Amino acid sequence: MPEVKLRYPEADLHCHTSASDGLLTPWELVKQAAELGLKAVGITDHDTLSGWEKASQAGKHFNVDILRGVELNTEWAGVEVHILGYEMNPQGTILEDKLSELREARFKRVYTIIEKLQDLGIPIQKAEVERITKGESVGRPHIAQVLVDKGIVNSIAEAFDRYIGTGGPAYVPRLKITPEEGIVLIRKAGGVAVLAHPGIYKLEKGIEQWVKAGLQGVEVSHSEHTLEDEKKYRAIAKEYGLLMTGGSDFHGEKRKPGVRLGGWGTTYGVVEEIRNLANLACSHHI
Repeated sequence: MPEVKLRYPEADLHCHTSASDGLLTPWELVKQAAELGLKAVGITDHDTLSGWEKASQAGKHFNVDILRGVELNTEWAGVEVHILGYEMNPQGTILEDKLSELREARFKRVYTIIEKLQDLGIPIQKAEVERITKGESVGRPHIAQVLVDKGIVNSIAEAFDRYIGTGGPAYVPRLKITPEEGIVLIRKAGGVAVLAHPGIYKLEKGIEQWVKAGLQGVEVSHSEHTLEDEKKYRAIAKEYGLLMTGGSDFHGEKRKPGVRLGGWGTTYGVVEEIRNLANLACSHHI
């Protein structure tokens, strides 16, 4: 029987590296993208731009185009809303200061979660989480990984379900910014603002107001979207004249089992559209 070769899109625009809560370094991720035949990847770590430089170096080495990005976690009506920003020029903007504030809040949140877990009798230490945090942005997946490694839970998902997810006994709310604030931060830094995986939280009712705030795109293809989700958000994107992007939300097999790099994505033309919008923003000094 002939070997079935997996077909990949040209570009995976939603990838996490060890600069935040991904398992692969920026260099390793770009190398893997090249091996898969991807033309471009978006480096979209949580609240940090620190993976950009190494990814860009790897991109030149492996001939993979790098779309420089970030993922901001915001909240609307008690629901998480993730905003992807692409091709910002953050120097001299409030984005740099806000990202630093968000990263500091992440560490405080993680340490408070660890204390709550200790109060529950779970033997977890700050040093254990710090040891596996390779970048400058820390998150609950790092705690979950330690709980898996220590045999307290069997999977990342179980750690969230039993302990650290919303409503769990060790849950701690994050520092909240609104989707509008996130979009404005990205736009003022000359970037392109895209709504990430809206199908997970059923965010269609918020899109009109976020478009008014400056939203420019919707992530249509995503590892947690159903075909019905894709159809729905493709139609909404057309209605509002938004870019349609796509990405796997790759973190590494141990962090997100079954979510493979390049398994979801878009055409290279979308990369060019994003760059054109960013260049236009730069020329108009947004």
